[in-house]
Amino acid sequence: MTAAAIERSRPRIGPVVIPLLALALFINYVDRGNLSTAAPLIKAELKLDASQYGALVSAFSWTYVAAMPVSGWLAERIGAYRTMAIGLGIWSLATLFTGFAGGFASILMLRMMLGVGESVAFPCSSKIISEHVEHRRLGAVNGLMSQGLSLGPAFGVFFGGLVMAQLGWRRVFLMFGALSLLWLIPWIVSTRRLTAAYHAEPNPLPAPSFRAILSKRELWGVTLGHLTGNYGFYFVIAWMPLYLVNVRGYSLAEMAAIGGVVYLVYAVAAGLGGWITDRWIASGATQGQARKTVATVAHLVGAAGLLMTPFGGRELALAGLFVTGIGFGLVSPHTFATAQVLAGPRATGKWMGVQNGIGNLSGIVGPLVTGMIIDRTGSYVWGFVLTAAVAAAGVAGWLLLIPRVERLDWKR
Repeated sequence: MTAAAIERSRPRIGPVVIPLLALALFINYVDRGNLSTAAPLIKAELKLDASQYGALVSAFSWTYVAAMPVSGWLAERIGAYRTMAIGLGIWSLATLFTGFAGGFASILMLRMMLGVGESVAFPCSSKIISEHVEHRRLGAVNGLMSQGLSLGPAFGVFFGGLVMAQLGWRRVFLMFGALSLLWLIPWIVSTRRLTAAYHAEPNPLPAPSFRAILSKRELWGVTLGHLTGNYGFYFVIAWMPLYLVNVRGYSLAEMAAIGGVVYLVYAVAAGLGGWITDRWIASGATQGQARKTVATVAHLVGAAGLLMTPFGGRELALAGLFVTGIGFGLVSPHTFATAQVLAGPRATGKWMGVQNGIGNLSGIVGPLVTGMIIDRTGSYVWGFVLTAAVAAAGVAGWLLLIPRVERLDWKR
């Protein structure tokens, strides 16, 4: 079957599945970001230093990264719809049980459980999008996904911070974990037909092997962009609440409001970035011209915002955080849309398992490195500088390793 025939044969998924995927990514980032929102109180109650806190943040990524290729394989093996439901159930329970945790070790184990569950989100969502969404709409649809993943931290920081200020940090985990489980009801109902169809009519073309995927230079280009962009995004998620409270002197409520606005800026930039790129392509630009240009500029904007933040007064710091949100918001939809175009429906599940797994190594390294920098220097400045340098390095992946953005030939 040719690529064009596969494109024409895409089954209809109805109006609910794509919004539910965006909602799942929203929940995904609410639940993974709860620890950062609650960090000031958890650190005080459990008497954790910055390195221990960094270990708790990165523990999520230890299992998240390791499980990602397995999740990509499961998305091909048992279907993305079923894999998504299993993973969300696991991560929701991990969030819920964190509300009962008694110390460092128990939170560490639950963060690792959270990572296993959340590893399904991007391989499954990207496979579903690649199978059902036309290339001309990939920017807008992935912009919607990016809005979900950015509004999750906004909601978590703002409402979680307010709940925490009134009821304590444990109630945040109990509440968000229980609410997350409710997503399973509409998902199972709306995807029952699609799950049955997936197993009744398996893809006549087998998915490429991991070896074939790893041999493509384009994979490494997008993955380098993903890795470096994620380094900055994880830095903001993990350390912005502590930075605003401990360095800039904001209250918990003020931190929640500022953090919420930063993520809202990210969401607006992601939506506009995806829409503008789709329009640019519709007017005659190639996928490569549009997506690579926007991604390159976005990395540099994010790096500039990070360099602005630690220097000067409060006003410059806030401006820097907002500029950072714009940069990382702009690049987010293109990290996924570019991979979906290159891989095609046959390979997207495994491709995203590899790309997102490697891309999230920054979630392991970044929090640990930043924690050690803060412990040794007593300052966040070098943490911001290093993160800006890493973000800027992502430009190399987009410009040097991806010659064209078009579906790869998996016959060779």
